[in-house]
Amino acid sequence: MSKYFAIIIVLFSFLSCEKILMEKDPSNKPTEVFNYLWKQMDEKYSYFKYKNVNWDSIKVVYSARINDDLTEEQLFNVLFEMMCEVRDNHTNLISPFNVSRYTDQFPLPIYNFDWRIIKNKYIGNNYLITGPLYNNWVKNTSKKIGYIYYSSFSDMIDDYSLDFVFKRYADADGLIIDVRNNGGGSPINIFKILSRIVTQKQLVYKSRMKNGPKHGEFTESLFVYAEPEGNYRFTKKIIVLTNKNSYSATSFFATATKACDNITLIGDSTGGGLGAPTGGELPNGWTYRFSASQTSSSFYSNSTWDHTDIFEDGVPPDIYVTISNFDHDQEIDTILERAISEI
Repeated sequence: MSKYFAIIIVLFSFLSCEKILMEKDPSNKPTEVFNYLWKQMDEKYSYFKYKNVNWDSIKVVYSARINDDLTEEQLFNVLFEMMCEVRDNHTNLISPFNVSRYTDQFPLPIYNFDWRIIKNKYIGNNYLITGPLYNNWVKNTSKKIGYIYYSSFSDMIDDYSLDFVFKRYADADGLIIDVRNNGGGSPINIFKILSRIVTQKQLVYKSRMKNGPKHGEFTESLFVYAEPEGNYRFTKKIIVLTNKNSYSATSFFATATKACDNITLIGDSTGGGLGAPTGGELPNGWTYRFSASQTSSSFYSNSTWDHTDIFEDGVPPDIYVTISNFDHDQEIDTILERAISEI
């Protein structure tokens, strides 16, 4: 494991999607709970400036709805609505009776992905399930094209599965890696895949962590690299497919593809989630989490942090393609069709 890989894994271990850092306060009155959560986000949330959110104004609006006679459910709803103002899928409030979640609403066809169509028309029902990787050859093409579907970065990939799949496609003309509808998971798997793709040590993105109470206070940039590893690798043409239901670790993976010359990103923008979350415990025992870091593509300037290289609202594809309702009804995956044509 490279030292750069180790650094980013430590970062995510500290800011894990699953880990909640416990902090306690003696009071559990609704007004105290509200003020505590607002202050925690004020000092530690990482995307206020990027998202142009006036957090002081938000406090004025929502504090007017808070009093110490609120029921637990009423308090939960006010806090949940306040947190949603930052429009961040890594923002949650967790109580014994509910878990809040911010979700965008996308038009049909749902998320530009239909596994049934892919099986029936493009890869057949005899596909292999190699660990978490569903894979087969694409049917009815003039070139040899391998297809891999990875549904969740939470499903760990072992070296055997990667060796098997990349050996299987060693003589392919091109490879399609489909991460549509992948909600994210462990960053370890990002680098396991990238290690089979990159030809040399490659800067893939940069990150910085919130480290002070002011909205613009961050650590120095941490430069994150991927390095070639493994017995079997693929360095020819690769297409990665994304859609708006691709989040968190999938957005990190999509960001990394921007630095790889042999990868083209096709489909719709990802759903975002490029701020690694941190969290804690509210005075009443509920827990919360929100983004406490920023990530940007190394494809752009390494010395600046501005809207041009931060993809928190979604990683844009290199080639934008969406599936129309008509194509979906005709069982045509327009995104996959374009990927095939690009190879």
